[in-house]
Amino acid sequence: MGRTYFVEESIGQYLSDLSTQPKPYVTGLLIGQCSPQRDYVIRAVRTPPKEEQKEDSISSPRLASVDEEWITTHASQVSRMLPGGILVLGVFIIATPELSKDTQNTLRRSSAKPADWKYQSALSASWSTLYCTVNVNIHIPLLTTSPNHDLEKNTKNGLNRWSKQIEDGVFLINGQVKGDDAELLEGQKKLRGNTQPSPQFSDVKVLTQLSQGSSHRSTATVQVCSGSINLKGAVKCRAYIHNNKPKVKEAIQALKRDIINTLSDRCEILFEDMIINEGPHKKNLEKEYHVLPQRLFVPVAGSSVMLSDYKFGDEATGEIQERFVEMLDQSVQAEDIHIAEEISTVDISPVTDNMDEAQEKKLTKATLLMKLQQNMGVVIAAAVAVFASIFSFNYFSD
Repeated sequence: MGRTYFVEESIGQYLSDLSTQPKPYVTGLLIGQCSPQRDYVIRAVRTPPKEEQKEDSISSPRLASVDEEWITTHASQVSRMLPGGILVLGVFIIATPELSKDTQNTLRRSSAKPADWKYQSALSASWSTLYCTVNVNIHIPLLTTSPNHDLEKNTKNGLNRWSKQIEDGVFLINGQVKGDDAELLEGQKKLRGNTQPSPQFSDVKVLTQLSQGSSHRSTATVQVCSGSINLKGAVKCRAYIHNNKPKVKEAIQALKRDIINTLSDRCEILFEDMIINEGPHKKNLEKEYHVLPQRLFVPVAGSSVMLSDYKFGDEATGEIQERFVEMLDQSVQAEDIHIAEEISTVDISPVTDNMDEAQEKKLTKATLLMKLQQNMGVVIAAAVAVFASIFSFNYFSD
């Protein structure tokens, strides 16, 4: 027997509606959460059609024409819009009876296994939410040996070092340190007579090695750099865990993934935007100031879970609404879009010999003071010698 999947009841109707469309088959994604005991499916999302597929949707009656690369791209884009703890669990195929044989053959070639599929009402409401704000101030040096000033590669390397600090950090849940195997909801009161599951909220604070202080000694490495990248700002993070006796370690792991992914994803989005606007190759490293896309959250209807996305400052609300329809097949009202953050920035600063006037004045003043200090001994020695010669001349004159 395979895994047990508890599925939001509304998904059944959604899949039924897809089966009535005039297409030989429909593919899509299943979104939810894996846990050691069971899996939960809270969303099913159809694969958006390509432009050429919109014109001729019934021209390919066989499953051999399924565009696996397009489905993978869709899954990658959707993954960016999911908060911590919510994942793309797999794909689904809805086919006409004429293609049932092709469907079976396709499933045999894949790693799919039989599953126990159980619909459950109010599944989307029974989630615990963990949220935190992480202050980011990451300094990434750009070595002179780095070819072509590969900003994206250097940024990823710097984020990997920062991710290690997050992985090794201490997480305070509502101001307390809890053991990994402790129950997340332990000590939280339940309302009397309330048989319906209710969402629980936990405020989390992250202490990394730098904020805790360290007794370990470290060695400094001197490297010749051509510049640096500085990531600054405060990021809002969220994670969701099902209320079925969740463990602290599961909840913390989900939050860690969200903290790491949200910064990595928005850096990728920024570099993608830079490539589109400036081209894939930059010959010279110039001083640049970029604003990272801001994070926003959108509620899922009838659920305590909120989906996520990112927007640049010049993006209109209509563009965000279109993206939710295309990627998640969900209509979003403008008033339901909650921008969670202030602006976070990326500052790219090259090492340069060009200084502004204030810097030159400071350097000139510092140079003069240093030279004065160096020559002070010579001046004093000369004064003593002159005084001694005058004294000796007067002595011998008498």
